[in-house]
Amino acid sequence: MSQLNDRLVALRGPVPAKGHDARTLAALTANPGCNRRALLDAAGIDKDAIAVHLGKPRPLVKSSLALRSGATFEQQVKADGCAELLRLLRDVLNLPLPEAAHTDLAVVGTQDATPQVRYIHTRNAVLEALRSTSPARTLLDHPILQLTVAGHPVYLEPDVVAFQIDGVFHIIEIKSFAVVDQQANGTKVAAAVTQAAAYVLALRELLAKEGIDGDRVSHDVILVTPRNFTRRPTASVVDARKKIAALTRQLNRLTRVEPLLDALPARITFDLILDQDKRPTRDPKELTAALQATTTRYTPACRHFCDLAYVCRGEARDDGSIDVLGSDISDDLGGIDHIGTALRLADGTRTPAADQADLAAALRHAHAVRTQLRESA
Repeated sequence: MSQLNDRLVALRGPVPAKGHDARTLAALTANPGCNRRALLDAAGIDKDAIAVHLGKPRPLVKSSLALRSGATFEQQVKADGCAELLRLLRDVLNLPLPEAAHTDLAVVGTQDATPQVRYIHTRNAVLEALRSTSPARTLLDHPILQLTVAGHPVYLEPDVVAFQIDGVFHIIEIKSFAVVDQQANGTKVAAAVTQAAAYVLALRELLAKEGIDGDRVSHDVILVTPRNFTRRPTASVVDARKKIAALTRQLNRLTRVEPLLDALPARITFDLILDQDKRPTRDPKELTAALQATTTRYTPACRHFCDLAYVCRGEARDDGSIDVLGSDISDDLGGIDHIGTALRLADGTRTPAADQADLAAALRHAHAVRTQLRESA
């Protein structure tokens, strides 16, 4: 592991590794075929700093108004010792009437409220809840969890609570996007469940260190969101097994980065070469060349989760990659990797291979229709 760490440090340069959070861990599952992200994440490289230096930063994902709205909704759900949340849990988990014991793990009783101290506080509270002979339910608020990523411990500060019911914990994720007529934005739901999956894995890792079965953490996560167009919260139980399995595979992949490192040119680095004022001095062309030595696979969905999305999009456009058109078109044009190839098949200037005959016929038909429409316009 020491030799691997040395190689990753060489990629990153003499700067601290950028830590993970639940959002970055969730993003690992969004594009599992991207070796560039796997390498940069394993090395703890600041992808946003690279994108800014190359003049292609990703726009802010959320406005300050949206962030404030989310914080306000979470405070509403957790007010008065999580009274509203307990009401929701009684409905979705069929709980009996007795109140739950609420423990706020943000209060550690010491001024040294470092992540390590808060994690120990969380661990003690979790173990106490599991070993208690009392039938009372235990609500753990503001926990700090720890997950091993690429051989290193990462602290997660979730906006969730863990609810212990008869020896089994449930992860609860509070989000401010609305559920209207029992329907919600699929992309947002998937992202929330994947974040919750990271917390499930972290809590299971905590138990595993104590020799406790990971099944004591449920694979069912609970999403709390506003109902319809009100601020009234509602709760839904979601089976997160697929997300947990996908995230586990990606985390395992981060510990197997040696083949990806071996494929890189010798002495390559993504070091921004910061000056005394912490400003990057690396030649952008040189940095771009270093990035292009890695294998990437851009899709439009990358814009929602990866800081390098616009850098990779520029490369994909320059290469004429079919992936820039989205997964639906890429699937429809299966076997064709470049836009130029599709266009030449459409206008008849390229002879299709035997397995492209049907696809070429469809493209020529679409090209003929488009030409007729343009001529008649």
